[in-house]
Amino acid sequence: MKGISVYPNKTKVDDCLEYIDRAAQLGYQRLFTSLLELNDDKEMVLQKFKTVLSYAHEKGMWVSLDVNPGLFTNLNISYNDLSFFKKLGADIVRLDSNFDGMPESIMTYNSENLTIEVNISNDTGNIANILTYRPLKDKIIGCHNFYPQRYTGLDTDYFLKTTRKYHDLGLRTAAFISSNHGAIGPHPYNAGLPTLEIHRGLPLEKQAQYLINTQLIDDIIIGNAFASDDELVKVANLEAKIPQFFVKFAPNATTLEKEIVLANLHFNRGDINSYAIRSTFVKLKYNKRDIPVNNPVNTLTRGMITIGNNDFDQYKGELNIVKQDMDNHDHRKNVVAQIVPSDLQFIAFIQPWDKFKFIDVDNY
Repeated sequence: MKGISVYPNKTKVDDCLEYIDRAAQLGYQRLFTSLLELNDDKEMVLQKFKTVLSYAHEKGMWVSLDVNPGLFTNLNISYNDLSFFKKLGADIVRLDSNFDGMPESIMTYNSENLTIEVNISNDTGNIANILTYRPLKDKIIGCHNFYPQRYTGLDTDYFLKTTRKYHDLGLRTAAFISSNHGAIGPHPYNAGLPTLEIHRGLPLEKQAQYLINTQLIDDIIIGNAFASDDELVKVANLEAKIPQFFVKFAPNATTLEKEIVLANLHFNRGDINSYAIRSTFVKLKYNKRDIPVNNPVNTLTRGMITIGNNDFDQYKGELNIVKQDMDNHDHRKNVVAQIVPSDLQFIAFIQPWDKFKFIDVDNY
């Protein structure tokens, strides 16, 4: 699921509604917003939130509202009664800060049927602690933080480790990406709002692609407002649940070779090796087609896409992703494309039986 963020206390309501409308038309299904900066005229600001969140519901969006313990105190809200958030228009109450485990557990039993979203980024054993208090597990999901300050976003290894804890428990997960056109967030200072520091400044679709390719993140949310139309479209065009590689085709790649690469859902064999990711079932579809010898090379390099040609007997039509450089004194493999350099990192994400697709970088 893909989502956007709006901040009604920082922008015009009409701008929020227009943005929600554009995103919903492209298939975005989640909306994030924050009450952490509720400092102005409360009644006026809360009415703005009600208007915006109500419109998001009309557009079929699942609404997440960011709160912390201080807000509960500020608004005199009890953990046993979350009706305030329901009336405001929330479906999800995101707890930016940890409580002590018992409040989170109690909140999952709320009569308003709200989902409780806990913070994945603080790896303090919080989720294990919450689970010891016997919550309704199907009412708990997890979401990472975003980081407005440059060089404070999460490191990749830490991100993967903390997210995997939630993923392995079967809990829904979310993380943020950052528009390069959006300047609005919940805080005064904003140098982008990504979860991962490596994503700051990257094209928005590349940030989203990374999160998808980890296969650990269920929901990808654009943290800042407002993303450009081009950004919204490019992220919307990505498959939400299947790893994808951008590829550059060889100049002499044939129409059939491009079809084999682009028009099929590929999957890695279960009996893996360190030399190639093998998409073998695709050959059953194409082994009767004419695949002449075309662009064989003596050295295969990491990220090359090869297809077995007419001379390759039972391997005709098989597609491989080369995992490491190797000699190849063999004319039976056509080199048809190359994974773009920024996507070579994703080769390591593909495990036995994982599904994957390719995208032509020149036609995206």
